[in-house]
Amino acid sequence: VQLVESGGGLVQAGGSLRLSCTASGRTFSGYAMGWFRQAPGKEREFVGGITWIGGSTLYADFVKGRFTISREIAKSTVYLQMSSLKPEDTAVYYCAASNLLSNYGRSYDSWGQGTQVTVSS
Repeated sequence: VQLVESGGGLVQAGGSLRLSCTASGRTFSGYAMGWFRQAPGKEREFVGGITWIGGSTLYADFVKGRFTISREIAKSTVYLQMSSLKPEDTAVYYCAASNLLSNYGRSYDSWGQGTQVTVSS
């Protein structure tokens, strides 16, 4: 599967940004999509994920109430809506595909190229 993220950019603290991840290459029933991020000098961390069927979601504690993940099946696209952004949210954000919804990176076998999000103070 090929994954392409878009929507990153520069935003001021307190602002919002919506990332998109469009998938192609295979059918996605039974699959889940996850969002991860990696800041310079830090480990990659799980942000949240969603199942294609049913739309069940899982979020990291640090984004609850600020980030929302949704999917648009007809467009094979998953969204990460980010609000109340903080400078510490600055990172490269990646989407990834897995056969189960998990916060464990190694559960995901396909990854996008990433999109940079920079939050200025």
